[in-house]
Amino acid sequence: MATTPRTVTSPKKFIIGTGLLAQLPESIQDFGSNAYIICDEFFLDQVNQTSLPAIERAEGLAAHVEKFQYECTQQEIDRNLGIAEQQKANVIVGIGGGKTLDCAKAVAYERKVPVILYPTIASTDAPCTALSVIYKPDGEFDRYLFLPQNPDAVIADTGIIANAPARFFAAGVGDALATYFEARACYRADGVNLVQKRPSRTGLGLAQLCYELLSENIDAAMDALASKVSTPALEQMIEATIYLSGVGAEAGGLAAAHAVNNGMTAVADLHHAQHGEKVVFGLLTQLVLENAPKEEIDNVVRIIKTAGLPLTLEQMGLKTFIEEEWRQVARIACADGDTMGNMPMTISEDDVYHAMLAANNMAKRYSAA
Repeated sequence: MATTPRTVTSPKKFIIGTGLLAQLPESIQDFGSNAYIICDEFFLDQVNQTSLPAIERAEGLAAHVEKFQYECTQQEIDRNLGIAEQQKANVIVGIGGGKTLDCAKAVAYERKVPVILYPTIASTDAPCTALSVIYKPDGEFDRYLFLPQNPDAVIADTGIIANAPARFFAAGVGDALATYFEARACYRADGVNLVQKRPSRTGLGLAQLCYELLSENIDAAMDALASKVSTPALEQMIEATIYLSGVGAEAGGLAAAHAVNNGMTAVADLHHAQHGEKVVFGLLTQLVLENAPKEEIDNVVRIIKTAGLPLTLEQMGLKTFIEEEWRQVARIACADGDTMGNMPMTISEDDVYHAMLAANNMAKRYSAA
């Protein structure tokens, strides 16, 4: 019987630099002639006033711009798919944050056309993965939509990303920070990566490089971000948070950190917390489950604090700790098919609940230090 293969998957193109959103017509013509653009509201004016006229001036190009309605639900995917079909779009463009880009990927998959992504914030590694995270209308995690291929192009405009609110950038650091530790766990368990194959050593290596770039550049990158300027340190951080985190997670696999994040979507107090902020707490929980060395935890916490990320649940917005609510978090995290199964040891719902309590107390101790 054939064994499940190991994989390394990646976008066809990853481009990083400044002034790239202004070159949208050039990106479109590489993949199609009639673009359907799903755009965050914050960039609608810029796209409508600058990018759309440039597309219309280009010979043989056309485009329609649609505002993303805040949540990547099946309803929002279906709504955009219907308009894209009416427009006869032959290429989908996503401009915005992770949920916008996940929606664009899903629409392109259903439409069976190429997809180009312009992340405007480095808050998650969503741009590079062959995956869309689907949520319920109330914001609770619904399911993963596994896609047959990665985006055709991911274009990171450092000038735009540097001008985004620091909280979004920090959230991307949090999401990327878990990449190596989850890939390491999945590799040790010989688990299943994000394309439902076995994790590869290359994926683990990319995840480790992601962690190294975060460790080396976090201080200087946050200095640049404070002045909203792009520097070599910031560029390397964006490479880590968008590309290495995405490709490393996809080829290396996820584990407890993202499973706990998925469970935390059931906590109403945390609905306004960023994905990467919740992943950070999931990572602390995973490190407790692994009984990780103090030196490792020290460096993880250093990066978290330098990025300005919340450490404790209270800092994240939790007003009241309700035991049954957090036992529900543990149940969701341990659900069949979630990534808790990629841990190299058997983990129960009680194990997760106890680890979350210990992780929050550990976070309080580090916060007070």
